[in-house]
Amino acid sequence: MAKLYQTFSTLARYPAGVRLGVFVVILLLLWLPIAVPIYWVWGTSNLTSIVTMLALYGEFIFLLQLWGQKVHRQVHPLASHGVSGTRRNALELLKGVGIGVTSLLCLFILEGLLSWLTWQSSTQFLPKIILEGLGVALGVGFAEELLFRGWLVDELQWDYGFKVALWISSSIYATLHFIKPWGEVLRTLPSFPGLLLLGLTLGWARQVSQGHLGSAIGLHAGLVWGYYIINVAELVRYSQQVPPWVTGIDRNPLAGAMGLLFLSVIALSLRITSSN
Repeated sequence: MAKLYQTFSTLARYPAGVRLGVFVVILLLLWLPIAVPIYWVWGTSNLTSIVTMLALYGEFIFLLQLWGQKVHRQVHPLASHGVSGTRRNALELLKGVGIGVTSLLCLFILEGLLSWLTWQSSTQFLPKIILEGLGVALGVGFAEELLFRGWLVDELQWDYGFKVALWISSSIYATLHFIKPWGEVLRTLPSFPGLLLLGLTLGWARQVSQGHLGSAIGLHAGLVWGYYIINVAELVRYSQQVPPWVTGIDRNPLAGAMGLLFLSVIALSLRITSSN
């Protein structure tokens, strides 16, 4: 065991690409013995995917803490990556949620005023969708921010500095959304700039918060929450007066010019604040 820990400590001297590769290999070695039997017994159902992804993320957090302590000599790895139970982090999370939801709502209201969509009543139980969406949004926000704007940015930052690390992390984040059939990749490719900008925006949100992830998690969760409510509850119907690339391919605002414009405003304000 002592020899294993000694091996871990020497990894800090290797380039970022090597460290990332070793981390991913170890994570897969921990996950596959759990995932393979589950898929073998339960098949490829939605429940199987949820259980195996939860197992993967649980092991990611475990490995992240071990990695931080043994490779980078961090006393509190999660706190070093911006996750802490402080009052400030909680307030920044709530503020981020508010900004995210409000921004998305303003986007849809403007498109309604331009007659690009019409609002309609939901046939579903709206309070259930709102609460369900909040849970999903906070889960997605926490998971993706700790992974991409937390651990990945920090790991790259050891070698390249924050600016380059954020661009690399955001590019990886956007690219991973295109693990799908080639035809779907080409059809949804217009969403790539929006995903890239989202990654950069959330990174600047963390920078503004002096390394805390509360603001980034909140902003991400707010955008996901607002979109979840409107999309799942089917609160809007597009009038087709403008092509999908304006409002968003597959009803996804990030894949449209208007969504990109609104996100650019948030990104610019955060970028200016972080620069100051």
